[in-house]
Amino acid sequence: MSISLDQDQAERIRQHAERAGMDVSAYLVHAATRQMAESDAIEEQFAEVDALIARAERAADGLPAEPDRGPGAELTEQERLEVEEALDLVRGHDQQGPRPGHAA
Repeated sequence: MSISLDQDQAERIRQHAERAGMDVSAYLVHAATRQMAESDAIEEQFAEVDALIARAERAADGLPAEPDRGPGAELTEQERLEVEEALDLVRGHDQQGPRPGHAA
């Protein structure tokens, strides 16, 4: 395996490896292994969310297209209420009012 670096990158890596008491090869293997472990942990942490999104996208593909209401079309009363409920959640409100520790 070989890698290409510009001179500044190579020098910085050499300096960091030296400070860590490692040769450059060991330092790069250590850094890559650490990055892979971090990436694996992140992927594992979000696997359920990623699967949920994938299922939602597949379900949405089967839905009929929403009719084009054209520019300036108003929301229905139900849509307006749903938007307000969503915004209340974003603002930190639930049905009992503002949640402690959250902005109102």
